[in-house]
Amino acid sequence: MRVHEHRGTPLERALRPVHRWVWSDTRRRARKLLTFAATEADGGRDLSRAAELTADPLLRRLFLRHASDEQRHAELLLARGRSLLAGVDPGRAGVFEANWIAPGERGLDDLRVDGERDAPLLAFLHLSEKAAAGRFAVYREVVPDEETREVFRRILRDEVFHMDYTRSQLERLVPARHGRHLWLARASRLWKGYLRVASAVAGLLGTLVLVAQYFLILPIFALLAKRAARRERPGWSEPIRREGRAALERQY
Repeated sequence: MRVHEHRGTPLERALRPVHRWVWSDTRRRARKLLTFAATEADGGRDLSRAAELTADPLLRRLFLRHASDEQRHAELLLARGRSLLAGVDPGRAGVFEANWIAPGERGLDDLRVDGERDAPLLAFLHLSEKAAAGRFAVYREVVPDEETREVFRRILRDEVFHMDYTRSQLERLVPARHGRHLWLARASRLWKGYLRVASAVAGLLGTLVLVAQYFLILPIFALLAKRAARRERPGWSEPIRREGRAALERQY
């Protein structure tokens, strides 16, 4: 697939106005580029490990090239992010980074190569690179400065190659079962995405419950405590004296 033919998924393109707002702020743009750089660097290390583990010589060369590309992406993103951050007022308050709206190459966060066979790894990489290529194609169009657009253009060329080679190598290794591996990898990505959303929702609900307890329930108990305190007589009170058998059954 040629780079200019990759225009992102329909959903990503429908969200272009939202992405344009996300990338419009310089500080947020810089922070997101630095986050992307860390993800790319981690992915490069994992792919180097995958090259060590595979017994296929062709895959070893492709994984090493992929790892080198990811490291180069990390350096490009890091340099551009630092350049943008240097031009931002340091006293300015932070902004919402919107990582859920523009997540970058998130799939590489979940990459695990130890104990993974070549075919499932290729299926996972193919879907991750395909999703990343779609996002970077949209980011390339909506970022407001030409230098950042050029960074995304250079990265997108590599992402399209990564997407193509992982698919072709998967079909080479398991020609009759490549569709099954892609289906399993897609189901795994959906499940991990569900867990991320569920974790975020659980955290939000926990915060709402604590806020409700602090501002609604706690004041009620404080009011009841104050009312009970007003009914208490000041000073010492005469103890209640018990006579007979009830007095003998108590220690004091």
